[in-house]
Amino acid sequence: MSEEFYRIKRLPPYVIAEVNAMRHAARQAGQDIIDLGMGNPDRPPPQHVIDKLCEVANKPNAHGYSQSKGIPGLRRAQANYYGRRFNVDLDPEREVVVTMGSKEGLSSMATAIVAPGDVVLAPSPSYPIHTFGFIIAGATIRSVPTTPDERYWKSLDNAMAFTAPRPTVLIVNYPSNPTAETVDLAFYERLVAWARENKVWVLSDLAYSELYYDGKPTRSILEVPGAKDVAVEFTSMSKTYSMAGWRLGFAVGNPTLIAALTRVKSYLDYGAFTPIQAAACAALNGPQDIVEENRQRYQRRRDVMVESFGRAGWEIPSPPASMFAWAPLPKGFHNVGSLEFSKQLLQHAGVAVAAGVGYGEEGEGYVRIAMVENEQRIRQAARNIKRFLAEHGS
Repeated sequence: MSEEFYRIKRLPPYVIAEVNAMRHAARQAGQDIIDLGMGNPDRPPPQHVIDKLCEVANKPNAHGYSQSKGIPGLRRAQANYYGRRFNVDLDPEREVVVTMGSKEGLSSMATAIVAPGDVVLAPSPSYPIHTFGFIIAGATIRSVPTTPDERYWKSLDNAMAFTAPRPTVLIVNYPSNPTAETVDLAFYERLVAWARENKVWVLSDLAYSELYYDGKPTRSILEVPGAKDVAVEFTSMSKTYSMAGWRLGFAVGNPTLIAALTRVKSYLDYGAFTPIQAAACAALNGPQDIVEENRQRYQRRRDVMVESFGRAGWEIPSPPASMFAWAPLPKGFHNVGSLEFSKQLLQHAGVAVAAGVGYGEEGEGYVRIAMVENEQRIRQAARNIKRFLAEHGS
């Protein structure tokens, strides 16, 4: 009986888990850890959303199996959101499916549309599911840059010219996790034209659609005329409505891809708990105050972090979107590596960040900092970091 499992062999050690284990051990030992590692919102959803969850959960008939593709009201609510926010028309029956977060949606899509040996183009650095969801499904990954400059387009063209078999899927993620980079509509227009020419499906991860700053709203690839011919977009309730643990998201766009995802999901799950889906309807259809409040909250934290960390001796580029900053290692630590730096920062400063190498080899030399602690705690982190750099930097 073999203990060598094909898909497990293809997965490297999960680097991020190493720092997470150290953080957990430190907290168990009673240490005060300022956790800027995981992108876990620190505020609850709006009260009317929680009230709807409880109301529906109190109904005797609400506890059976739900619908794998999502209840009709929730699919309509998501279609209406795209109409309001992006002026995009979606058919709730053919072009919308509810997922258990964007992470599950991407991994189920990988199962649905790639075969062993298929080549998928994925950004590096990137959120792990963008690569490993497809590796688990048997695909081969060819990395492309994250920064949307001319090097990006040259990399796409080179991939099509020199890869066998030719790539069939491209993953894009803007605002980017982890780099926080954004793109404009002209980028998506060029991307849709490129995908049409090269017969490549585009999977767009727009999980941070509402966390944009300085009055510059993010754009959707589906705003481009004809984009639904080649693209599907994934969004999430996690960050927009502070519903991360509720595990609810969406895939919308190309009907062929949505049908494939829906069919695979029908074999894998019965959908999210119906009261959660009803509460998500309340979030999408109800008052949108929390969306603006969250945006302003993260922007204030961003500004405090950039200013206080800078005074501490660590220059942090100001992210234009998302809940993360993508920070180069401070002076004196460039030769240490992001994982070792993250360990030292946790051990000596009591501050947890995510090592950049956990997001791909192009992430080496950086760490991802999550803006999930309040402003007072961020300033406290800066004071701790200042002492750490003075004592351990070179």
